[in-house]
This record gives sequence, C-alpha cells and structure tokens, in this order.
Amino acid sequence: MAARPAGPPRPRAGGRSGPVAPKPPRGSALRGARTVYERAKRAWDRPLTAYYVILGSSLLITVLGLVMVFSASQIKALEYGLPSTYYFRKQLFAASLGGVLLLVASRMPVRLHRTFAYPLLAGCFFLLVLVQIPGIGETVNGNQNWLYLGGPFQLQPSEFAKLALALWGADLLARKDEKKLLVHWKHLLVPLVPVAFMILGLIMLGGDMGTTIILTAILFGLLWIAGAPTRLFAGVLSVAGLIAILLIKTSGNRMGRLACIGATDVTPSGGCWQAVHGIYALASGGWFGSGLGASVEKWGQLPEPHTDFIFAVTGEELGLAGTLSVLALFAALGYAGIRVAGRTEDPFVRYAAGGVTTWIMAQAVINIGAVLGLLPIAGVPLPLFSYGGSALLPTMFAIGLLIAFARSEPAARAALAIRAPGLMTRTMRRFARRRPSGER
Repeated sequence: MAARPAGPPRPRAGGRSGPVAPKPPRGSALRGARTVYERAKRAWDRPLTAYYVILGSSLLITVLGLVMVFSASQIKALEYGLPSTYYFRKQLFAASLGGVLLLVASRMPVRLHRTFAYPLLAGCFFLLVLVQIPGIGETVNGNQNWLYLGGPFQLQPSEFAKLALALWGADLLARKDEKKLLVHWKHLLVPLVPVAFMILGLIMLGGDMGTTIILTAILFGLLWIAGAPTRLFAGVLSVAGLIAILLIKTSGNRMGRLACIGATDVTPSGGCWQAVHGIYALASGGWFGSGLGASVEKWGQLPEPHTDFIFAVTGEELGLAGTLSVLALFAALGYAGIRVAGRTEDPFVRYAAGGVTTWIMAQAVINIGAVLGLLPIAGVPLPLFSYGGSALLPTMFAIGLLIAFARSEPAARAALAIRAPGLMTRTMRRFARRRPSGER
C-alpha cells in the first residue's frame, strides 16, 4: 500500500495552523520560583533595605491612619457639637509636627541621641509627678494622666515616658556593656529595674494600666536583648505578673474587661458593649468592606471609634483586605527594626532599636488583640494609626531613631554616599547627550 503523501500541518484548536509548541520542562516552574526567591533575598540583603522599609511602612501607616481618623471621627465630633473635621485637623497638625520630629531624629547623630536620653527621662519624671498634683492633672475616661496646655491641647506625659525609657535604658546598658559589666546580674537590674518601676508606679497612680503594660514590655525587651539569664528574667517577670494580678483583682473595671475576652453578646447589665460591637464592625466588613465612610458602628454604637477601636472601623469600611494590609505594614516595620538591631555592632543602637521595636509591636498587638476579642481592652492606641497627638509625636520620633540607626550602618552610609552623586551624574550625562553638537 502506497504511503500517504505529507500535506500541510493540521490546524490547531482555535483555527491556527503550525507546529504545536513544546511543553515546558517539568522543573521550569520550580526553577522560576527559586529564581524569584533568590532575587527577593538579594534585594532584602541590600544595605538600604531596612532604611526604605522603615520609612515606607511608617509613612503608609500614618497616611492610612489619617484617612481612617477622618472617616471614624466625624460622627463623634458632631455628637459633641464640633465641626466634623475637628479631630482630623488636630491629627493632621500632630502628624505634620511629628514629621518634623521624624526628620530631625533621622538626621541626628547617634551620640546626640544618647545625650538626649537623660534630659528626656528627667523631664518625664517631672511631668508624671505634676500629673498627680490635684488641680493640675486632668482626668480622662477615669485615668488621671493628662496635663491641660490651653485651648484644645492636652499632653499625656506617659506616652513620652515610653521613648524616655527606651533611650535611657539603651544608653545605660550600652555603657555597662562597654565595660563588660552585664555578666553580673546586679548590673543588669540596677538601676534599670528600680527606675522603670518608679515610672510604672507614677503611671499606675493615675490608673492607666494599658500604658504600664507597654512600659513593662519595653523593660523586658531591653533585658532580653541584654542577655539576661532565664532565671533572672523569669524572676522579674513573676514579680511583674503578681503585681498585675493584684491590680486586676482590686479593680472591678479591670475584672470586667478581662471577662469580655471572646465575648460575642452584650451582658444583661450592658457589659462588654465595646468589645462586642468591635466584633460586629469587623464581621460586617466582609472581604473588601462597606466602603470608606460607610461604617454603621461609628454612629454611636461603637465607643472610641477613632482611638482605641479604629482598627474595627477599618475592618468595617475596608474589609479583610484593609486590615491585612495594616497588619502587613506593621509586620514589615517590626521585621526591619529587628534587622537594624541584629546587624549593628554598636551596643546602644542594638538596645535602642530593640526597645523601640518592642514598644511599637507590643502596643500594636495589644490594641489589635483587644479589637479581635483575644485580649482584654487595655485602652492603648494603635501606633501611628489612632487619633492622639500625645501618642503620635513620640512614636514618630522613635521611627526617626530607627531610620537614623539604619542609615548609620557602614554599608548603608557607603550606599547613600554613592547613590546621590551617581544619580546627579547620570542626569547630567543624559542632558549632555540630548544637546545639539554645535550648542555651547
């Protein structure tokens, strides 16, 4: 039987003719994923990565926080007979002032930061004592921890005490580290722990246990980075835990907050109202939220929608996508802070970066955990995000500290020194190539 003559190639599905493309090798997808991973790893290991991540994530959190403060605070302002943009304008002013502080802190040399620690600690002690004097200290939401500055402005000295403890504790431990004294447990504890407990006592006199928890986290973060032995660390933690249990047991308000963990219904007496309506706000947001400004819970149902529970309003208006974005930004900021602390050879930079990162991450976890019903409501704002100038200003200065530390690495300094003139040179060369040959 004669062979069938070869004809034109058969058309493929879809009407196209031609040879069928060969299938890619089985391992090509794996090699591609590995290549992407290696490129991402090399990009993350660059000297300026931590600098850009800290700057970018903190600015994005602040800008998104301004948007959410504008949305969440309008109804509350109208409820008090104020203009709808009242809280937003105050937050915008604080963010502008905080931006100046961030820029100043990022340009200050490390040596000047160490010198600044002691006057800041002394000033915080003075203001914390001043708060407890009757007729001078102001009481807000049951806590006497405010100073009235005139007009619409108030100051919460305990917020600045977080920055003071992180800076002063870092300088103290760095000086002892340079003298090889931290191998003795007495030098680890004295005078760091007594001074920290004095600050905690002054704050607890005003009834602010939420800020006390954050300061305790900073203290333990410094001790952990300093390499405190497990037994010593556990001993200090046990003492702090016993004091915390005593303070909770002797306060009906704190016991009520503890009982609201995981609550899904308001009690017959009206207890757990804030915790339950925070869950309602998150649950009604869905994947992508009801839209910016379309929250229902902020219309009087959810207490403190622009401060402690702004994350709940974010979940209702921006949905799961919005809340995960906020979590991702905080995770990036925390990871970059840990990287700065882990890569430096300067003991002060290591302790200060670790203390500041512990402060911001612990406060974010406590705030978000309370909104999710996983932790008791501690009354602490979400860093860089919630309304409140007293909390925003020291936090932005602390971000400036991290940026200064990221810039102070030798490799980062070299990269910054090369990058600026290189960019200018490339621009001038590009301009010179565009000129006509006869132009002078």
